Amino acid sequence: MLPCGPVSRTITVALAFVAATSTAARGNPAGVVPTTSQRAGATQVQFEDDYEYEADSALITREHAGDPNVDPLAPLPKDHALEFHQARHVLTPRLEVGVYRDVWVSFAAPIVLAQSRELDLAGGVDRTTSTSFLDGILPGNGFDARNPGTPPGGNLVFRGVNRAGVPELRGGVGYAPMNQATDDTKPTWKLGAELHLAVGRVMRFDAVNPSRETGVSTGVDELRLWTSVDRRTRWFEGWFEASWQLPVYTRGASLFKDPGFGATNVDPSQTAGLAFGVESFLVDDGVSANRISVELGTRMTAHLEGRGYSEMWEAFALAGDHRTAGPLVLDADPTTPGLQGLSHPGITNIESYLETAARLTVRARIGSRITFAALAELQWRTEHVISFADAGVDLPTCPTGAPRCEVDDNTVVNPGTQEVNPLHVRLIDLVGHRYHADDGRGFVVGVEAHLSF
Repeated sequence: MLPCGPVSRTITVALAFVAATSTAARGNPAGVVPTTSQRAGATQVQFEDDYEYEADSALITREHAGDPNVDPLAPLPKDHALEFHQARHVLTPRLEVGVYRDVWVSFAAPIVLAQSRELDLAGGVDRTTSTSFLDGILPGNGFDARNPGTPPGGNLVFRGVNRAGVPELRGGVGYAPMNQATDDTKPTWKLGAELHLAVGRVMRFDAVNPSRETGVSTGVDELRLWTSVDRRTRWFEGWFEASWQLPVYTRGASLFKDPGFGATNVDPSQTAGLAFGVESFLVDDGVSANRISVELGTRMTAHLEGRGYSEMWEAFALAGDHRTAGPLVLDADPTTPGLQGLSHPGITNIESYLETAARLTVRARIGSRITFAALAELQWRTEHVISFADAGVDLPTCPTGAPRCEVDDNTVVNPGTQEVNPLHVRLIDLVGHRYHADDGRGFVVGVEAHLSF
């Protein structure tokens, strides 16, 4: 039985997968606390280098309004349109340094080694019947951003540029109110905050000269708040983590701009996540400190409604370039007669959706300081709309004392007024024409190396 008091026992049972025969030895990185403590076996510096290959796919569907053969009371029909595929190679070095007792700072720099995206015709769809081609969102012969002069062949209808770079720098601070290494009656409880500073070139698409824009950054600085609980027993170690990430500053070069007038919901989306797992120690040599373990984990990430880079963002930017007079070109000033051409950024309003994942990790520790790991993860994303910018906002009738008002007494968005949202394009944002991302799936394989001292 664990020798703990009522309070610590309650916390342990509720949050840390308590089992018998506890020990202060550490296995999972979630249980390692960088500290300046001089106790035996304490870790002051931890270096980690991760490489992951990510592959994502989704079925792109589009709402189909006006079909006389569909029951008007039936749900809005959707047609299969395209299939999305993305491949991404990411290397992430990370350093954690203890600066006080159970207090540490962290630094990380994810490096996108390569990122590529493609759109293929969905099964049973051809260029002559697809509304994406009939509406001019994709050119009749398709578009290959890597070789714009040559149309892509087969079912491939769009290929983006090869991208690479550093999207952000991460700096954080963490604190462990409880540390099992110093008090084995308690779990290891961590609290932390991490600032993600957008650096490098912003991710844009240039329809005229695609090779000019190969950036991978969103241009948005974000704050991530997190907490985790870890508990080690003789042969098992369980952990839990909760996090929340939100934008805090948008840089001038970012595509996330508020055009004013009747624009609403122009901010990047926020995310909230839960993750947990259990690690089982197959080999644990107390003399040599060598160890082999297998961990099963899962996570759930809620992507909240907001503007973002969808599976179609590069195709939307291609069709919205004002230099080529595409069908998605925006009107920068809806109150001025005629079209004040403004290129569509490609990013759109994205509906809230849930991403879930299951991960398997195999770890091998050599001695007490070096650990290697291999991992595999499967991902699923729920169906969601990826283009639905509001038409605008109905202003109150004058006089009201409000900063902006309208002369007409109605509840509609009047064309040619300040009520109009410049980001709204009827061709993709109006109900009956919107795009959806269905059957979103992905997998990740990777390797990790940890060094602590």
